Amino acid sequence: MTPNLVAYIALVLWPLVALYLYSTRPIGQATVWMILGGYLLLPVGAEIKIEQVPPFDKISVPNLAALIGCVLVARRLPRIWHGFGLAEILIVIFLFSPFITTELNNDAIRFWQMILPGGTHYDALSAAVGQFIFFIPFILARQYLRSAADNAYILRILVVAGLAYSLLMLFEVRMSPQLHIWIYGYFPHAFEQQMREGGFRPVVFLGHGLIVALFAMTTVVAAAALWRTQTRAVRLPPAGIVAYLGIVLFLCKTLGALVYAVVLVPLVRMAKPRLQLQVAVVLVTVALTYPMLRTMDFVPTTLLLDAAGTVSTDRAGSLQSRFYSEKVLLERASERIWFGWGRWGRGLAVEDETHSTIPDGRWVIVLGMFGLFGFVAEFGLLALSVFRAAAAFRFAESANDRIYLAALALIVAISTVDLIPNGFLSPWTWLLAGALLGRAEALHAHVRQRQRIPLPDAALRLKGSREDVGV
Repeated sequence: MTPNLVAYIALVLWPLVALYLYSTRPIGQATVWMILGGYLLLPVGAEIKIEQVPPFDKISVPNLAALIGCVLVARRLPRIWHGFGLAEILIVIFLFSPFITTELNNDAIRFWQMILPGGTHYDALSAAVGQFIFFIPFILARQYLRSAADNAYILRILVVAGLAYSLLMLFEVRMSPQLHIWIYGYFPHAFEQQMREGGFRPVVFLGHGLIVALFAMTTVVAAAALWRTQTRAVRLPPAGIVAYLGIVLFLCKTLGALVYAVVLVPLVRMAKPRLQLQVAVVLVTVALTYPMLRTMDFVPTTLLLDAAGTVSTDRAGSLQSRFYSEKVLLERASERIWFGWGRWGRGLAVEDETHSTIPDGRWVIVLGMFGLFGFVAEFGLLALSVFRAAAAFRFAESANDRIYLAALALIVAISTVDLIPNGFLSPWTWLLAGALLGRAEALHAHVRQRQRIPLPDAALRLKGSREDVGV
């Protein structure tokens, strides 16, 4: 089925939402609502394509509208560079390595009955522009969501959005995933994949039940942080919100997201924030080093298959297929390991008539497409936000600031880990990572500023007198 008129109207009218938000709300809050709203509500797969212009779709429309809102309505020009450090190096690689990848892949590839084209100069520019559009939420959040209040606001809005979205999720749990069909005229994915344990996984407007479950998990973690600080996102008890959102997550029938929540919610509620950040650092380190661990056969695949077999044979079979595809596609990526095979599915062109090699994990998709440089840039930026937050933790201004910083770091970390088995990296995740990095940089900058402030004359005289007497 093809998108109906409502799908295209939603895409066209979304910039008007940006005009309203940036006219009536602070720039940071408007950006949060713009990116999260587009992520949760716009149609999956529908696009408006104009010749020689990147498609306008669920990802590009909110991102570009947020950028235009910042520049034209709020009169604030975003900055990509904040000095020159590791983050800027990774951003340069992220934005410009597609040029190198395309230039190194101008050869056509014959794959079964298809010929996959080589890259052209236009393809190089198109890939770089696509990377920039995809990256806009990170840029905006890094600059405009840097305070402790911004972190708290993000977690509150995440809970509010989770409560509102849960009504649609519960409807689809009972009635089957129908909302995307009813409103936008088509179903964005394979319907049979949303059937689980005699019922249905909700899809709503996110495209797949796995994505909905991951979002639900993040709302439970955010609610646990607010519960710890006794902050009310709405006029409901924080503990009750955690319990309710936990039940909704359970009804999503997705084991991975449920395991994430079982681990993270008690951690956020009871563990020291410093320990939470240490766990977040470990998680992103695993994600960042996963290709190396997989290449060196350090991933305990047999143990994981046995564990999946205790749950169900279907899940064990699915996991075995994933591991096989990872192995084959990793071997394919290693043939052009530095900058990858480029776009058009060239990194997936594996001759195998007996097994499917459909990629599931984002890591192997990026590695095959843009090589090790592209992988390190993308996963490195996500991981860097967690590393910097852990380093800035000791400078946090209050107990609540530390709790929110740790909770946001855990959400970014577990979202990064989820890119190992699953393939969808959302603009919302980029926004969270940008906000986390921006907060960490703001804490470091505040400390440096305090160190540069000269002491008053009286304090200097007192310091000198103490030195004179050997104190």
